[in-house]
Amino acid sequence: MPTDSVVHQLAIRVGNKLRDGRLMLATAESCTGGMVATAITDISGSSGWFERGFVTYSNLAKSEMIGVPPEMIEKFGAVSEPVAREMAEGALRNSRAQVSLSITGVAGPGGGSPEKPVGMVSFGWSNRLHTTVETLVFKGDREQIRVQAAVHALRGLLALLDEQEH
Repeated sequence: MPTDSVVHQLAIRVGNKLRDGRLMLATAESCTGGMVATAITDISGSSGWFERGFVTYSNLAKSEMIGVPPEMIEKFGAVSEPVAREMAEGALRNSRAQVSLSITGVAGPGGGSPEKPVGMVSFGWSNRLHTTVETLVFKGDREQIRVQAAVHALRGLLALLDEQEH
């Protein structure tokens, strides 16, 4: 099970890549409540590569802060790849960043359903030209699910940044 130190190490790697590429990051987090933004801003000098973070926990916040259409949330649910895509793209539209990540999920222990069980998390990564989305189901308690989601989001961002280099 990944730990906070794994999140911190990944945030350092992300920061180095962003700094080297002269890129800024924006995050849009729901179930992680700003965990990725916290890991990033725990690093001295992160103001050089972290533009802003949106904690859009409620559906209304997703719409008001980053422009996710309410009808999309109604049609697909907040925990869905279409909403994760809109969150990642909305974070870019509402910032000066060149890359973004989004996280929306069911951290538990309640709130799950047969279609969207506890541990289901949808992710988005965007660089203004291309957005990738993915959904995974993590096992564990609330904290473990949130940490696993933060780790996966940062690893996905590293993959996006590696792709951009080539």
